[in-house]
Amino acid sequence: MRPATAIVAVVLAAFVLAACGEREQVAEGKRTYQGKRDTKSWDNEPLDYALNHGSKWSKGDEAGWEQQIKQRQLTQNEYQRIGR
Repeated sequence: MRPATAIVAVVLAAFVLAACGEREQVAEGKRTYQGKRDTKSWDNEPLDYALNHGSKWSKGDEAGWEQQIKQRQLTQNEYQRIGR
């Protein structure tokens, strides 16, 4: 075996053995969520864009928000939009 081939074989064997050594992946320190909690979508104020384009829901109105989402989805359907 040539010396260059032997070196390549040793380096390749080192990479293969290193890939097998998996360390435990545990977060260090305090493990609690420290950010802001999410709110329900209908508990937020409607965007100015939505209000200017015929939105009929207000903050806290779940049924109105769901109706607005359904209406928006209908306009995203190409077959509905072009009348086929």
